[in-house]
Amino acid sequence: MPGRATTPSTEAQRVTSINITNASKVFESWDGEEIVALEDISLDIKENEFVSLVGPSGCGKSTMLRLLAGLILPTGGAVEIDGTPVKEPRKDTGIVFQQATLLPWKTILDNVLFPLSVMKEMKPDSEQIARDLLILAGLGGFEKKYPDELSGGMQQRAAICRALVHDPEILLMDEPFGALDALTREEMSLELLRIWTERPKTIVFVTHSITEAVLMSDRVVVMSARPGRIMEIIDVPIDRPRTFEVEASNDFQKCAQRIRYLITGK
Repeated sequence: MPGRATTPSTEAQRVTSINITNASKVFESWDGEEIVALEDISLDIKENEFVSLVGPSGCGKSTMLRLLAGLILPTGGAVEIDGTPVKEPRKDTGIVFQQATLLPWKTILDNVLFPLSVMKEMKPDSEQIARDLLILAGLGGFEKKYPDELSGGMQQRAAICRALVHDPEILLMDEPFGALDALTREEMSLELLRIWTERPKTIVFVTHSITEAVLMSDRVVVMSARPGRIMEIIDVPIDRPRTFEVEASNDFQKCAQRIRYLITGK
């Protein structure tokens, strides 16, 4: 097959933006029992790379995302961004959760601007930046609508705009399309790829969908059941830009079958 096309995520000489080294995370239950969520996790993610985390429920995918976000600290090992330990939430990191969690009393435009207001970083051009993002996400003309006036997919687009409004270098996404119907989920997958192509970010994407992971990612990290460990990292050798037609290709099917075997043994 021909070599991969040059894209923001495959340029040579990229710097490493995320380093996880021998990281573990142990939680303590209410009765004092220790629960090992992650064990000996090591992973490097390069600038503007799209990496997905897949694995069985409870394997620590969301825990790893929370470590990268600085919402929790590792019990052992290190989590670093550009050589700096992650000890708290960072301004260069945006987060998108499974639910849009928009503020119902604020307009869509005000919801997108909310992080800048909280961080006290509103500037004269902030509103125009937010409007441009909404247009990019296909929400032009909905700026003054309220969340309950939008569909679930449109709300999630607004949530992505909110995560991007302060122009973070890293975007962490925790099953952002999990609550959507199948058709809307497919539409949102391609929409995210389009936005990522136009405004490159380092993306770490948690999903239960093998197809979704292969379609969007440069690499797929397959995790074991708890305690979560990295079983294998799968490179996705498929040219960009991608459409759903690539799902019929041999390379796509090989990646998907390998990931499915690692998770299910079948």
